[in-house]
Amino acid sequence: MKKLLLLLLGIMLIFAVTAPMVAQQSGTGTHIYTTPIRFMEPRSDSSHPSGYTPFQMRAAYGYNAIPNRGHGITIGIVDACDYPNIEADLGVFSTQFNLPACTTGNGCFTKISQASLCSGHSGNWAIEQALDVEWAHAMAPDAKIVLVQSSQPDDSLYTAIDQAVAAGSNVVSMSWGSGGGFSGETAYDFHFQVPGVTFFSSTGDSGCLTNYPAESPYVVAVGGTTLVLLTAAPPASPLANIYGNEIAWSGSGGGISLYETEPAWQQGVQQTGFRTIPDVALDAAPGTGVPVYDSYDGYQWVKVGGTSLSSPVWAAFMAIENSLRVAGGGSPIQQFLPDLYQTIYPSGSYATDFHDVTTGSSGGVCVAGHGYDYVTGVGSMIGNRLANDLIHLP
Repeated sequence: MKKLLLLLLGIMLIFAVTAPMVAQQSGTGTHIYTTPIRFMEPRSDSSHPSGYTPFQMRAAYGYNAIPNRGHGITIGIVDACDYPNIEADLGVFSTQFNLPACTTGNGCFTKISQASLCSGHSGNWAIEQALDVEWAHAMAPDAKIVLVQSSQPDDSLYTAIDQAVAAGSNVVSMSWGSGGGFSGETAYDFHFQVPGVTFFSSTGDSGCLTNYPAESPYVVAVGGTTLVLLTAAPPASPLANIYGNEIAWSGSGGGISLYETEPAWQQGVQQTGFRTIPDVALDAAPGTGVPVYDSYDGYQWVKVGGTSLSSPVWAAFMAIENSLRVAGGGSPIQQFLPDLYQTIYPSGSYATDFHDVTTGSSGGVCVAGHGYDYVTGVGSMIGNRLANDLIHLP
C-alpha cells in the first residue's frame, strides 16, 4: 500500500526525464548526450490522450491554412537506442487522430537502427522517439519519416545524422543535446554543412543555458513558449486560426555560446561576438503540452512538453515548405538561417510571419522582448504567411 501511495504521488508530478548535460568519457573522446524532454506522468486513466491535439496545433500555428502537408519530402528523426514498439505506437497515434497510416509497408516510415537497447538509457529515449516521430507525422502527415537510432547516446549520434541525410532527408530534427556546449564542438559542425538540408535542434529545458548541437551556426535552434489558444472549442472553419497568445517558457534553453563565433548573418541582430540561441520558438511548456503514445515504457498516453516538442514541429513546417517549393518547380530551402536573419527578419515581412513573443523569461539574459531575444529567438511562426514568403527565396 505504501509503495502504491508513493507511486500515485510520483505520477502527479511534472518532471524532467533527464537534464540536458554532456560528459567527456575518459579515454574515448566521445560525449554523452541526453534528451531535454519534460512531461506529465500518465493520469489515472492513461487510455485516453490529453493535451493539445494535432488539429489544435495546426490551427494555432497556421499549418491548416497551407495547401500542402509535406508530400514528397522526408523528415529525418535522429535519436539514440532501440525502441521496438515505435511503428506500432505510431499506428495507434495515427488512428486516434485520423492521420494517414505511416508504415514500413506503405513506404512512409523507415527505421534505421544500430539494434541496441542502450542499457540504462532506452526508456528515456523511447518516449523521446515517440514524441519526435508522432508529432512530425501529426504536423506534416504526407511527409515520409526516417528514424535513425544510434547505438548509444554518444558521438555515434553524428553517424546517425549522416545516415539520415544519406537516406534522403531534406529536414532533420534532433531533440537532444549537451547542456552548455563543450570545447571542441566546432569540429562536429561539418555534419550540418549540407546544402538543401535544414537541421533543427532543441535548445534544452534547463533555463538559460546553451546547448550543442543547437548552438552550431548550421543548425536552427528551437526554443520554447507557453501557448494559450484563443478557444478550446473546435473552430467553425477548418482554416480558422485559434492562436491566442504566447509567453516565453521558463524552462527554455538559450543564451550566448562560449565556443561558436558570431555568424555573419547574426551580426546586427545581436553583437556579442558569439553565436546566440535560439533562432525560433514554439510551444514547449508541459502544462500546454501534447499527447504522445508510448507503450514501450508502459505509459500508454502521456502529456508531453519541452523543447523536444518544438523541434520536430518546426521540422514538419520545413517539410511542408520544401514540398511547396518543389511542387512549384523549385528546390528545398538551401540555407534557412541566412534567409531568416538577412531577408525575413530585417524586412517588413517579419512582423507578419512571426508571433513576436515579448513577455516571460528563463533566467539570466534570457528575457523575452520585442524583436530577437535569447529565449524565443525571433518568435514562433505564423505558418501560412511564413510559407508564402519563403517560397519566393532562392
